[in-house]
Amino acid sequence: MYNILISTLKESLLITVFVLLMMVVIEYINVQTKNYWADKLKDSPFLQIVVAALLGITPGCLGAFTVVSLYTHRMIGLAGLVAVMIATSGDGAFVMFALFPGKAFLLNGILFVLAVGAGWVVHLITKRKDALNPHGFIIHEKDYCRCFNPQIILPQLKKMTFERALLLLSTVLLIVLFAMGVIGPETWNWMKITLLAGLSFLLFVFLTVPEHFLKEHLYGHVLKKHLLRIFLWTWGAFILLYFIQSSLTLTNLMQNNIYLILLFAVLIGLIPDSGPQMIFVTLFSQGLLPFSILLANSIVQDGHGMLPLFAESKKDFVKVKLINMGVGLVVGLLLLLFNGL
Repeated sequence: MYNILISTLKESLLITVFVLLMMVVIEYINVQTKNYWADKLKDSPFLQIVVAALLGITPGCLGAFTVVSLYTHRMIGLAGLVAVMIATSGDGAFVMFALFPGKAFLLNGILFVLAVGAGWVVHLITKRKDALNPHGFIIHEKDYCRCFNPQIILPQLKKMTFERALLLLSTVLLIVLFAMGVIGPETWNWMKITLLAGLSFLLFVFLTVPEHFLKEHLYGHVLKKHLLRIFLWTWGAFILLYFIQSSLTLTNLMQNNIYLILLFAVLIGLIPDSGPQMIFVTLFSQGLLPFSILLANSIVQDGHGMLPLFAESKKDFVKVKLINMGVGLVVGLLLLLFNGL
């Protein structure tokens, strides 16, 4: 059991580091772009849907949060909200790109098409209604951040905060562990070089970004809210995967009850958290689940993207979830029935 825990721990750490790299890069870019295009969406429902779907397939919850904010500010209608929640896979997308990047791109492409189609159907049904009803909920706009300012680097390092010290020490430790082969590939190959280059970029970011960006975006958002949860769910999923693979009974049970698994995957997707999706992601990565199950779960599942809306309008939360659940069930069943995927 000790060997199982250690091997799954190392594998989970490897995936978590990939996730950390992607999350930091996306957070870095997101702050710089500052959603300057949002005001141009009001007059074009189709553009709303397409932009919402594009934001949805961006890994993580930031795209979904952005669309919820636009919805509550009457800049995007219900159709855009449905589209982004179908397209998004939350933090699960990071793990998928780490485990099976080719299939992850295919999955996101299909999600984008489904999101645009479903969003347009919702628009046609609701276009005569007031789809832009305002809510009182407001997500404050992020302040502009100049992420690289040479003049503040040395003063910040001289008065180093706990958060910066923790991130820097953790990154240096990871660089040492990967360089020595304790985690990740033992030999020098493209993966090891890519990981070390990525960790070097993280070190640069943690050394140079302003205090606000580091505390609020990297430490407060990426590390505290997402990374630990992703690591624990991934580790738990790998342990579960080991027992399923080692048990012929459990493997046969899954293969012989595929429609029940589909229903379970869709119901799990209703939970506003991407953690449970790691189970389906890891099982698919090992060939124990068909693509249709992962796709159905991804359609319904939206990470934390719906939580801000749930706090303000439970009616809209339930409405979007029911629409996405219907789409997930129909798509999953069609793929299983006609293609066996």
